[in-house]
Parts: sequence; C-alpha cells; structure tokens
Amino acid sequence: MTGTPGVGKTSVASHVTSIDVVDVNSLADDCDAIVGYDAGRDTDEVDVERLVRAVKAIRGDVLLEGHLSHLLNVDLAIVLRCSPRVLRQRLAVKGWSEPKVTENIEAEAVDVILIEALNAVSVVCEIDTTDMSVEKAAAAVEEICAGESEKYPVGHVDWSQEVIDWF
Repeated sequence: MTGTPGVGKTSVASHVTSIDVVDVNSLADDCDAIVGYDAGRDTDEVDVERLVRAVKAIRGDVLLEGHLSHLLNVDLAIVLRCSPRVLRQRLAVKGWSEPKVTENIEAEAVDVILIEALNAVSVVCEIDTTDMSVEKAAAAVEEICAGESEKYPVGHVDWSQEVIDWF
C-alpha cells in the first residue's frame, strides 16, 4: 500500500486485520536502509536495494505500508489517493513546512506515486481516500488483498480540475 505522504496509509493500515502489515519505514530502520538525510527536502534517504533484500527475507504474504512500497518488487500495488486540497490540510495539521507540503501536494496532483507504481508493478489498484472513512478504505484494501483488485481500477482519480483552479 503506497501513496503520497498524508493520503492515509498508516491510518488505513491500522484497521487492516486480514493480513499482516509491515511498516516500510520501520523495516528501513531495522535493516539499516536509511543512509542519509536530505535537509533541503526534510526527508530520510533510503537505500531501496537494501530494503528490497529485507522484503525478500519476509516469509508469507504481507501488506507493505509506506510510500516506497511500490518500489520493492511487490506483486500488487494499492495506491491511496487524496485530493490535493484535502492533502494540504492534512499535512499542515502534521506541522509540515510549506515547501514540504507544496512538494507533496504537487506530487499527488500529477500522479507521481501512481505513475511510479504503474512502471514498477504489474497489478496496480487505486483508492480515493478523500471522502472515505478509514474503516471503508481498510475494507477496500482487504478486498484487494483477497483478490478483488478489479473493483479498484486505475484511472478514476483525476485532480486536473482542482489543479486548473490553482491558476
């Protein structure tokens, strides 16, 4: 399960009960995959290949939760999405700096994570969490994990009108 920071990955994961959830950020810490810090972007730098090796060592099916999970040689990517307008509010509540908020809402607006997932994973699903309860989003994730990926096709989320309104 992946998506731009603030779309609800951690909240949704906390309500998923049908499959074990692995927090990719914790896994990165555990396997020493954090190799630096980008002060300009206020984010950790992660050795993705080291993280891939750590994921390969996991036995059984798990749900990887984190905005890098789609880059970890997974079978399926569930991309959570959120309106940039709502995402701005969520990230502001977290106390993020304006440049970091702007970077992330722009990434969501132009589908950065979705496009990365489509380039890296053969099966990609998309869930718009903007007006969805955490429980409903978790139920959708569980449906996808149970094999009902066709219910959540890519392509129904479109922020273009919202972006046009920025100008």
